[in-house]
Amino acid sequence: MSNSSGLVSADACCVTTSVLREPLTADAAAEMAIKLKALADPVRLRLFSAVATRAGGEACVCDVSDGLDVGQPTISHHLKVLRDAGLLTSQRRASWVYYTVVPEALIGLSAFFAPIDIDVSTEVTL
Repeated sequence: MSNSSGLVSADACCVTTSVLREPLTADAAAEMAIKLKALADPVRLRLFSAVATRAGGEACVCDVSDGLDVGQPTISHHLKVLRDAGLLTSQRRASWVYYTVVPEALIGLSAFFAPIDIDVSTEVTL
C-alpha cells in the first residue's frame, strides 16, 4: 500500500511464509564462503572434482594434474588453497603426495546446494 508520498507503509510488508530450512548462521556463512571462494577458481574446481571422483576419494598429485594446462608449481599452489580451505587433506607417501576430500566438507557443500522440497506447481518468474 502506498500513501500520498509514494512510500510503502510498514503494515504492508510481504506475506510471511514458513522456513523450509534454517538459514546459515554468521559463522557457518563465513566458513562456507571460504570453501566457495576456494572453489571459485576453475583450476581448483577441476582439481577438487578430480580428487572427489576418484575411487576411494583419494588421488595422487600426478593423477589430478592430467589435462590441466598449468605447471606443477601452480597445481601445488591450488591444492594448498583447497587444503587451507578445509576441502582436502594430504598425506605424503614416499615421494608422492596423496589428496583426499574432507568428507564433512563434501557433505556440507552437498547439503548447501541440495534442492529444497518446494511446490513445483508454483510458477516462478525471474
